[in-house]
Amino acid sequence: MTPEIMDEYAAAHLRFALGETVRVKRQDLGLSQHELGHRAGMTQSAVARFEAGGTVPTIPVLDRLARALGLELRVELSPRTKSA
Repeated sequence: MTPEIMDEYAAAHLRFALGETVRVKRQDLGLSQHELGHRAGMTQSAVARFEAGGTVPTIPVLDRLARALGLELRVELSPRTKSA
């Protein structure tokens, strides 16, 4: 697998993981996509695209989503581990 393909795979994995995390928390809180969008200043369709892994939001948008879900956004940069 080429480095470019590995990078794209990692980016896709991140999109889906972020979207799933938001979807699960939204559902745990009993919120609809429309309600979450209203709280975060987004449209329902933008929330749906994000939850499906179709978009990568900016950090300010992630922060608005986190706040709308009663969460705190933390971004961490740490050394990569070498793959075998």
